[in-house]
Amino acid sequence: MYSTEELVRALNVRDLTDPARGPHAMQLLIADLKAALHNPREVRHHPLVPVEHNYEHLGYPADAITRDARYTRYVSQTCMLRSHTTAMIPPALREVTPDVTLLCPGLVHRRDTVDRLHTGTPHQLDVWRISTAEEPLDDLIHTVVTTLLPGKRYRTVDAQHPYTTHGKQIDVEHDGRWVEIGECGRAARHVLKHHPHGLALGLGLDRVLMLRKGIPDIRLLRNEDPRIAAQMLDLDEYRPISRHPAAIRDISIVADGNDDAETLGDRIRALVPEDVVEEIEILAETPSEELPEHVRERLRALPGQKNVLIRVTMRAPERTLTDRETNEIRDRLLQGLRATAP
Repeated sequence: MYSTEELVRALNVRDLTDPARGPHAMQLLIADLKAALHNPREVRHHPLVPVEHNYEHLGYPADAITRDARYTRYVSQTCMLRSHTTAMIPPALREVTPDVTLLCPGLVHRRDTVDRLHTGTPHQLDVWRISTAEEPLDDLIHTVVTTLLPGKRYRTVDAQHPYTTHGKQIDVEHDGRWVEIGECGRAARHVLKHHPHGLALGLGLDRVLMLRKGIPDIRLLRNEDPRIAAQMLDLDEYRPISRHPAAIRDISIVADGNDDAETLGDRIRALVPEDVVEEIEILAETPSEELPEHVRERLRALPGQKNVLIRVTMRAPERTLTDRETNEIRDRLLQGLRATAP
């Protein structure tokens, strides 16, 4: 469960989709889509939500892996920080009549890997079309993708989601490879309830904005360097500032056998500034039972634990980190990760 201090820190993270928190290019994406969808109803709810809105009412089974405390930020047994903006849909559907398009933007909270494409506090946008007659899903996909990423080739791949039928994943082509930007499908009957028909579509707004502007690192979206922050106020192509050299440090820790890149990444974000650590790469994992006895004794590794070799890449977008700074970060990670291992 989240402590009061952790909850306050999480709730203070700026939602870049919210004009009340200051202007940002992400809001321009939403404005463009609102115009293309002919003035949909915008829905904004507090990120602290009932667990049932995030999971049960959307059809997630009780044993879904995503509900595990390792991946979900629970505040209590019945309350959590939403892990997707789709959590706004169940209460919103109780307040609308048929023939409406819902636009639900916002910040979400999840445990994720640490690299240039991922963050523990991404932004999402849910687009739901509620109608009295069945409408083509492909038309909604086309409108959304061509509005937000004009000129990009896209494709859909069959996928399954608890709250849709005939689900699809949406990919766009970038630099010769396919990049996932969202998911969609026909809204499932258990979610729609009394509404006749519905289409559901969800997007990762951080990734869409990065693709739209050619931004190479997700940390730049929040960077406060004036040369970078000024570029986050429009949808023009990103103009790189001088790229500073990376500093790489390898660390070896003892972790619980169930720990993975997401849970370790979450611990690392709590220990060091997220704008300094560019990427975390797990180089090797060795169960304690497979370690040589002298290594196991030196590490004090217990049964059920494992030795994890982690490569930490550090790079500050606006300056070069000193050796002293990077070594201090390495030492802080070593101490903090060892302290949190069982």
